[in-house]
Amino acid sequence: MSEQNTVSVSRTFPVLVIRSGIGVLLVLLLVLLTSCNANPSPENAGPVTGATEYSGTVIDPPLTLTDFTLPASTGETLSLSDLRGRWVLLFFGFTHCPDICPTTLTGYRRVVDALGDEAGQLQVVFVSVDAERDTPDRLRSYVTRFNSSFIGLQGLPETLARIQPEFMMHYEIRREGETYTVDHSTRTYLIDPLGQLRITYAFGTERDVLVNSIRQFMAQTTL
Repeated sequence: MSEQNTVSVSRTFPVLVIRSGIGVLLVLLLVLLTSCNANPSPENAGPVTGATEYSGTVIDPPLTLTDFTLPASTGETLSLSDLRGRWVLLFFGFTHCPDICPTTLTGYRRVVDALGDEAGQLQVVFVSVDAERDTPDRLRSYVTRFNSSFIGLQGLPETLARIQPEFMMHYEIRREGETYTVDHSTRTYLIDPLGQLRITYAFGTERDVLVNSIRQFMAQTTL
């Protein structure tokens, strides 16, 4: 990736700004390279340690996301538009994921704790790509282990197919007889209170980098 494609919005994390079709293709390649599955190789079994910063990918101009509605862990359906007025930290995964998903949600819990009073402006949303097993009841039991405020959504295949291009995410169910595993991309998405995608983060981005980045967006964004 060439140096001229990288800019900095803070002293704490470098970002890649998407402004062209070529940029989108580059991010898509990055997403494909950072995917995970239920049985990842040892080098992908957890976050990289020892590094002090990870890249974020800023979407400039912000992308207004298509609204969608899914069954929620709250016992009702939830639309993305229902979260207008709050920042949304969103991740696609599944509850049987052995490492990537619980590691990510544990990181989100630490982000929420670190934000303190500002955490009230942020909603964490976990969208399951395993609708067959991840019912709203199972999602409620799963996400509330990490934080009682987290919301899980049952990602129905037809809805996921519709929103996949905008999130540049992918998932694949791999059946092995009567059982199956799920491959899925691992990026985190920050959506602003107007329903616009502002930045994505790679798996393993450190808590302080996420917290500082989110605070900057909250403070600098005029809605």
